[in-house]
Amino acid sequence: MTVVVQWTGWEAGLLGQAMRLSIREYARQLGVNPATVTKWRKRGRDIEVMPETADMLDAMLRRCDPDSLRTFHASLGASGVADGGPLAPVVPLGPARVVSHKFIPVYVGESIRPLYETAEGHPRGPGGLMQRAMPAEHPDAVVESRLHLYACGVGVFHLVQPCVVASLGELAAWRYRSYATDLAWATERLQLLLREAGPPSSVVASYVLSAYLLEDAPWEGAFLEAALQVLATPSVVVDRQHPDGPMPLGADVERALLAEGFVHPDVVAFGSRAVSVGLAGWSGVAYHPLAVERALPMEAIVALELDVQTLWALSTYVLDEVEAGRDPVMPDEAYGWRWLRGAYSRLTAARPQETAQHQLMREAVLATSQLPDRLRAAQEALRESII
Repeated sequence: MTVVVQWTGWEAGLLGQAMRLSIREYARQLGVNPATVTKWRKRGRDIEVMPETADMLDAMLRRCDPDSLRTFHASLGASGVADGGPLAPVVPLGPARVVSHKFIPVYVGESIRPLYETAEGHPRGPGGLMQRAMPAEHPDAVVESRLHLYACGVGVFHLVQPCVVASLGELAAWRYRSYATDLAWATERLQLLLREAGPPSSVVASYVLSAYLLEDAPWEGAFLEAALQVLATPSVVVDRQHPDGPMPLGADVERALLAEGFVHPDVVAFGSRAVSVGLAGWSGVAYHPLAVERALPMEAIVALELDVQTLWALSTYVLDEVEAGRDPVMPDEAYGWRWLRGAYSRLTAARPQETAQHQLMREAVLATSQLPDRLRAAQEALRESII
């Protein structure tokens, strides 16, 4: 087997990729800063590793399992270590099979009651919010499109759309292009349903959040983690200001991000080693099960996001009313600040039956959504309004 005589950033980066470790986890195990690992991957052989760090790398190499060792040494051989030639890996861009889950929340208020009463019962999510659901009949969500109606005055459209894409840039462009049409559709659809169920109500859908289940892809190891980072933060591979609408930035940009091990500083990982890779960011969630039978079901992520987006829409309504100098009008006196406090507690407190994967996922989604801060602010606003 190849022996590492001198550790450079290139060999150090390859070892982490061979062990299928994220940048953060690899840095943690080595006892270095994640920025150091990122620098290794970017500058490669231009960096010579310090002797004390080289000793830690030697020790980690000795602890590697046989599969990781074979991958590491095969990568060293392919990189041209013997003749000092540089490695220029051809990173595939696709195809990838993805299931897109879109969430479109709308605050309706007390006008939701007639429509809520006509819908079918639906199990409560982790936030314990009373909800019902009905078909939404979205023209492109052929797998599933449902409207979840919450007694607290919020409706959330959930659209499930499988996609096979040639690149992540293609998926990102579709995502942003479809957002505009989906928002218009959701507004029109909900207004129609409200008119049919009771007095007219003026409601407008204002944003969409996406969660992606990556079912199949050509990436492994560090490339897979970088791809999921891009899925969670799609703006890095798309030109949203293009005169013809959102367009992919191109294969070179996307391939460079994957090869360099792109990491967004605001994305939080919640996967479990050898079981799944999961990432949560402001723009959404990306999830890929490595061991399907042990990984989180996508239904668990969906259930959490439905409650999170409902409470986000509700707290946004409360804070917007306060900023406008008006007292918020809740759909029922039961949904005052004490009710928000209970929802906050249910979402943030760990449960005895909760698995470690569920807990990590919940904490990552709440941290990146910034919902806890908004809920606390909404509680205070309602308390001051004596609601």
